[in-house]
Amino acid sequence: MGMWFLFLAFMFIGGTAAIIYLVTRFHRFSFIKGIRNRFWSWLAAAIPVLLVLSIIFYDMYSMIVVALHMALFFILSDIASAIYRKKTGKERGKRYWAGVVALCLTAVAMAWAFFNAYHVSRTYYEFNTVKKCGNIRVALIADSHLGVTLDGKRFGEQMERIDGEGADLLIIDGDFVDDSSSNDDTYIACQALGKMKTPVYFIYGNHDRGYYNKRDFDGDMLRKCLEDNGVKVLQDETELIEDRFYIVGREDKSRGRLSVADMLDPLDKSKYIISCDHQPSDFEEESRLGADMVLSGHTHGGHVWPSGYFPYWFGINDGIWGLYKHGDTNCIVTSGISGWAIPFKTGTHSEYVIIDIHGE
Repeated sequence: MGMWFLFLAFMFIGGTAAIIYLVTRFHRFSFIKGIRNRFWSWLAAAIPVLLVLSIIFYDMYSMIVVALHMALFFILSDIASAIYRKKTGKERGKRYWAGVVALCLTAVAMAWAFFNAYHVSRTYYEFNTVKKCGNIRVALIADSHLGVTLDGKRFGEQMERIDGEGADLLIIDGDFVDDSSSNDDTYIACQALGKMKTPVYFIYGNHDRGYYNKRDFDGDMLRKCLEDNGVKVLQDETELIEDRFYIVGREDKSRGRLSVADMLDPLDKSKYIISCDHQPSDFEEESRLGADMVLSGHTHGGHVWPSGYFPYWFGINDGIWGLYKHGDTNCIVTSGISGWAIPFKTGTHSEYVIIDIHGE
């Protein structure tokens, strides 16, 4: 909670500073600065910033993200303009071209971030093992946070796409829903899972049971909806599949749960072991105790750079996005098929993951 407090404090303080700074930048445009009445000129400078602030009626976090990026591009454009003038010896002109460049860069960056959040890419990994498990194909998703970029219908479309991959199983590695997810979207998404030919396994994330009682269903209702549609929920439980490999589904770190040793020690280490933990926080221990692969989500691949990297830099998470090697253990952190709260991804993109494991 302390890290979240620091993150929210940074967002609030940074957002406030960005808004004040942006008003001073818009006041430099000649058609605004040229207004003789000082009050009206500053009011005119505030109007475009107020338009940015109006995003708050859609989502407060989105407004802060847009404001911070716009402020950043103004700063960079002003610095580049100052360096150019110093090298060329030119005086500052009447037209604020640096501001025009900043606005263009903001528009391009936010459009790209919006595309990265809504467009779901396919990420592929391939590994070999000496264990006698045959060939295993795993499909992995996490962090759908239904209602942000994926409603029930769009989630179903992605499941049809994943079902065509011919995987042995699909793992939903937590945060299927969050506090803002609707009952209708959840029901439609669960029905889509029930229509899949691919067996589906679900592991709880920190958002799945809700934090603030804002939605009209709880964690037990979510579990029932999933199980009614043929999804196997693993809550500190292990499943041996076809006597070839284990799926270990750990309870989320935010809850009381069994230790890594409790989960892995009883298993037959001659079989391939895939440990699923929503939050990437026990890579070394899982590797030491015999997991061949660890699958996680939670980080959203950084989501909004650089804020999403703070938990990784401070050692709260063991990974942020991609493949991490710990001894003989392959640890994969997915950036998520969607993201929490903000329909922009500036440090990553949305994805589903396909993993081929070739055994003896």
